[in-house]
Amino acid sequence: MRLRTILLIALAIGAPGGTLIAQQTCESLTALKLDRAAVTSAAMVDAAPLKPPPNAYFKLPPATVPQHCEVKGVARPTSDSEINFELWLPPAADWNGKYMQRGNGGWAGTIPAYDLVTPVARGYAASATDDGHISPSPVPNANWAIGHPEKLIDFGYRALHETAVQSKAIMRAFYGKELDHAYFVGCSDGGREALMEAERYPEDFDGVIAGAPANNWTRHFTGFVWNEKALKSGPAGDIPATKLPAIQKAALAACDTLDGVKDGLIEDPRQCHFDPAVLKCAGPDGPDCLTQPQIETLKKIYAGPTSPRTGEQIYPGYEPGTEADAVGWAVWIIGPVHAMFGNSFYSGAVFENPKWDWRTIDFDRDLKLADEKTGPILNAYNPDLRSFRAHGGKLIQYHGWGDAAIAPRDSIAFYEKVAAFLKQYPDPRSDAAKPIQDFYRLFMVPGMGHCAEGSGPNAFGNTDIADPAVSPQDAGHDVVLALDQWVTQGVAPEKIIGTGKIGGVTMTRPLCPYPEVAHYKGQGDTNDAASFECVEEGAAK
Repeated sequence: MRLRTILLIALAIGAPGGTLIAQQTCESLTALKLDRAAVTSAAMVDAAPLKPPPNAYFKLPPATVPQHCEVKGVARPTSDSEINFELWLPPAADWNGKYMQRGNGGWAGTIPAYDLVTPVARGYAASATDDGHISPSPVPNANWAIGHPEKLIDFGYRALHETAVQSKAIMRAFYGKELDHAYFVGCSDGGREALMEAERYPEDFDGVIAGAPANNWTRHFTGFVWNEKALKSGPAGDIPATKLPAIQKAALAACDTLDGVKDGLIEDPRQCHFDPAVLKCAGPDGPDCLTQPQIETLKKIYAGPTSPRTGEQIYPGYEPGTEADAVGWAVWIIGPVHAMFGNSFYSGAVFENPKWDWRTIDFDRDLKLADEKTGPILNAYNPDLRSFRAHGGKLIQYHGWGDAAIAPRDSIAFYEKVAAFLKQYPDPRSDAAKPIQDFYRLFMVPGMGHCAEGSGPNAFGNTDIADPAVSPQDAGHDVVLALDQWVTQGVAPEKIIGTGKIGGVTMTRPLCPYPEVAHYKGQGDTNDAASFECVEEGAAK
């Protein structure tokens, strides 16, 4: 037995709980030998302010970064791979024994280091990756994928797994022990990444949070082009942002009270059958009415893309009731973002032709090519989560009903697809009536936009900076804490309390595991979560 091994065993015996002391200092990690990867820098960083990224989608506040060992690395699993990742390691005395990997957004291309602040402040070792390419421009594009099929694979799933593997190896060297639990937390593309990990690499993480996942990538991005065509095929059908308040007002007038409470929120927009024809201009065109071509455009956006040949639904549409909310339709649908993402997908990943013109799209032929060529790489829509379930993994998914980026109904469609699949392969340890809820719970959030913001109870630990008012032990108000409690204590989240504002008034509301919804008890403050209970949709009527 080597002398070093004997010394380590002696240290383990003498250390509390038999835990080995850290084997390597932070700076020495640059010499660590990794499989097809290397640590490019490692240095202790003192606590200091961190400015949010200039092109952040949300309005992010400045944050204070705790002291940590900042490790930068690169993985090269293929000759055309260049997967950059960053790992922040709190001092051993502050480490909670757990690891959290954060997801990216859009087409990635940068490392979202800002998202590592809160996990490290809570004691996690945390990492993130650029998904295998550098694309600093805030304008979404996939030009990096042209002629680089390995880079598309890196973006699709390989960079996630490589970052997890290499980060864990570095952690073992720094802390001198195995981690206790590993979690993945992401929204949008990060939500897709969370589901991709559960599907492809079920043993990488013990728990994942998939927020507003873009996991039906090929259909989702095709829906972007559908909306672009509806709005831009002719000037008569274009809907200016100035008309969005009138649309939202009419939708709420039609559907706000369907859940028994008039509160500016539609609890479940699937129950809403709003007909935009009520807004048809009786006289001259104006901001409070729609022309007939604009009505037809709006109907197409609500309905979602369909096959022109068979009429089959390609992807769900977007929901009524939050059209005028900040960072919603005005940015994503009426604004340029849908078009930019849709065009980048077909020009960069599908046709590999920067000159591709959205006007030429064939929603049968081109979608078929997209599904066949990029679907196996980019889509995280495989309902077979048996291996993740067998590993003991827990999955929390959430989606805002006011999301103007990713159609909310697709989260329900995927959840129900998984539930139907698992009924064919029951787990003898699960509840026969609801086997999926033993490890997978979906929370639909009324009013909330993409990942956060919007109206209603849109804050529940889903933002990058934790709410300082939330206790580190308050799993009832924080989705990350709820996941940790589920993994470590076996306590599944029966509800999560979201906070937010309606008309400037602060409110709280229980977020219920699908298919339950929040139902008003009939008395009490409608802005207080205590006045609501989670019940099955049918029982709420």
